[in-house]
Amino acid sequence: MTTVIPRPLDEQSTGPLPVTDDQGSPPDEVAVPPRGRLVRFVRGKDSDPVWVRPTLLSLLALTAVLYLWDVGDSGWANSFYSAAVQAGTKSWKAMFFGSSDSSNFITVDKPPASLWVMEISARIFGVNSWSLLVPQALEGVATVGLVYLTVRRWFTAPAALLAGAVLALTPVAAMMFRYNNPDALLALLLMGAIYATVRGLEAAQTKWLVLAGTLIGFGFITKMMQAVLIVPAMAIVYLLAAPTGWWRRVWQVAVMGGAMLVAAGWWVAIVALTPAADRPYIGGSQNNSILNLIFGYNGFGRLDGSESGSVGGHAAAGSTSMWGPTGLTRLFNPEFGNMMSWLLPGALVMGALLLVITIKAKRTDSERAALLLFGGALVGTGLTISLAQGIIHPYYTVALAAPLAGLVGIGTMALWQRRSTWVGRASLAAALAATTAWGFILLNRTPDWFGFLRFAVLVAGILGVAGILALPWLRGTPKLAIALVASLGFGAALAAPLFSTVATAAVPHSGAIPSVTPTPAGGVGGPGGFGGGGHGGFGGGFAGRAPGGGGARPGGAGFTPPAGFTPPTGGTAGGGFGRGTGGRGGGGGFLSSSSSGPALTKLLQSDASHYTWVAATVNSNSAAGYQLASDDPVMAIGGFNGTDPAPSLAQFEKYVADGRIHYFISGGGGGGFGRGSTADVSSQITTWVEAHFTAKTVDGSTLYNLTTPKASTTASTSTTSST
Repeated sequence: MTTVIPRPLDEQSTGPLPVTDDQGSPPDEVAVPPRGRLVRFVRGKDSDPVWVRPTLLSLLALTAVLYLWDVGDSGWANSFYSAAVQAGTKSWKAMFFGSSDSSNFITVDKPPASLWVMEISARIFGVNSWSLLVPQALEGVATVGLVYLTVRRWFTAPAALLAGAVLALTPVAAMMFRYNNPDALLALLLMGAIYATVRGLEAAQTKWLVLAGTLIGFGFITKMMQAVLIVPAMAIVYLLAAPTGWWRRVWQVAVMGGAMLVAAGWWVAIVALTPAADRPYIGGSQNNSILNLIFGYNGFGRLDGSESGSVGGHAAAGSTSMWGPTGLTRLFNPEFGNMMSWLLPGALVMGALLLVITIKAKRTDSERAALLLFGGALVGTGLTISLAQGIIHPYYTVALAAPLAGLVGIGTMALWQRRSTWVGRASLAAALAATTAWGFILLNRTPDWFGFLRFAVLVAGILGVAGILALPWLRGTPKLAIALVASLGFGAALAAPLFSTVATAAVPHSGAIPSVTPTPAGGVGGPGGFGGGGHGGFGGGFAGRAPGGGGARPGGAGFTPPAGFTPPTGGTAGGGFGRGTGGRGGGGGFLSSSSSGPALTKLLQSDASHYTWVAATVNSNSAAGYQLASDDPVMAIGGFNGTDPAPSLAQFEKYVADGRIHYFISGGGGGGFGRGSTADVSSQITTWVEAHFTAKTVDGSTLYNLTTPKASTTASTSTTSST
């Protein structure tokens, strides 16, 4: 019996080809005479043209250069996570739970898998900018490689190479794979799950479904519920297209779900079963519960805006909140548009038209399955980000970059192979027209940023569309004419993302909400960076020296605060490549890290071994700067945004009475800014400290020595005790 499995598409094939060898293996995997390992590595498979493997290696090498070049200039990048990495290198307990400090007071508001990768690197190479950020860049290179491998399983080498190049040249990918947020590892794991699903679809092998579920599970302990957004697409495509019986498909999808639960649940179970006294407080939760964090702050609360402790408001569809307008057009608005939407309209057009073209294909058709898998992951995640009314940051769109790249590679080359038909030409021309028009609109939002580029894109796009439609009349002409049409099309589609990606990689980033270059006015931050002056919105507050990070943190990748919120003072963004240097601020405000001067750092380090925490301050971002500078644990009151009810005033008073905290540093912000029911705990603690201890200013920061209360307070306490 002849087995049918997916095969790479070529000029004559639009679907899977029959396997003819008696082992049930694809022809391109038939045994070949042994060769030297280096030769095989460079040459690749015998079935590939000679240029394919060198081109792939060049793509990966260039991606590595793009993501690694001067990556250390970002200093601590997001110091919130850098401080947690530092803590994890000093305490295995802090590493396992994801604590913000090595004394294990509170965790970060995400699970710790992404921290584990950086902590392993930092334990080997020391805690510095490069040991934190190089693993992120390598995760990016690996993701590009996985996109290539996934597309290449069923499609031509040009389709796979185009998909890899599109991912590498997506601006938000260039930013987040040079950053220390969890999103880099999440993107890699999700792409790995898509690859495993494709392998499972080839011969209905359960082991690949187990791997797919396992990778999603580890994605869950990287960024919780965001990881499961692609699961519906994976399950539906497998149930539809796997080459086996219906009940076996159902059973295999159930096995995938079980693997996902095990891979995610082991860590959750340990945390949930560990007594609260034996672990840090679960940051981001309102009741010290990992389940509250999963289903509340990092779960359904992100969808409806009801997360306790949130700093955003309910954003009805089409309205504007702190996190921007919601609705179907969210990915195209000024906050999100430049992140990854450059090729999105064209990709959606190609995907939709190809689904129509393949609608009558057999159930197991590989081309349609690939379109549904990549397109389903893209649309499912994109709709969630678009409609969610809770905390959603524009950089979350990095999760869309790999599915978008796969869809672009598959769609472009599949339609190019059908260029001899009117439907193929018209579809490809429509996709290029949509891409060109949207690229012009995006570039027109920042007309001073390489002003010629939008007109170059428009002209190339118009000529490319005309050339595609005129292909029948170009038959018999030199191949150079066909190559010119293809070059115009690729140039119109990829020129703007290329410029934006290089510009984004050329700018160091810091703070909680980085943004790409250019950023339109009204978006997150301001236009700046490669070739343009800039302003940073809230970004100036991020400026200042990054302790141990090597370089100034920029002000050009910031955050525009809500009306009425006054950011902390800081520097201003610069022009040129968007590098800005700010003044040395004191306590970090919400979303910005603190900056510790030399005198303050020395003070924190004095007698540090006598205290559990050398200092306490409100919110984790404020604590992070002091902790990274002093290399000693700092208590982050209220967690990430200062709204977690930890510690209570009574607990804090006991810590002080027991001599476990040396200093309190004010100016952290947070507290009442949030919407949590106990958001005033941090302000209660601040008020109590101000009433009982004397303030002094060191390096622009106001601090209180918690070991020496005011004389009047001491006397009052003594009198009360004697009575």
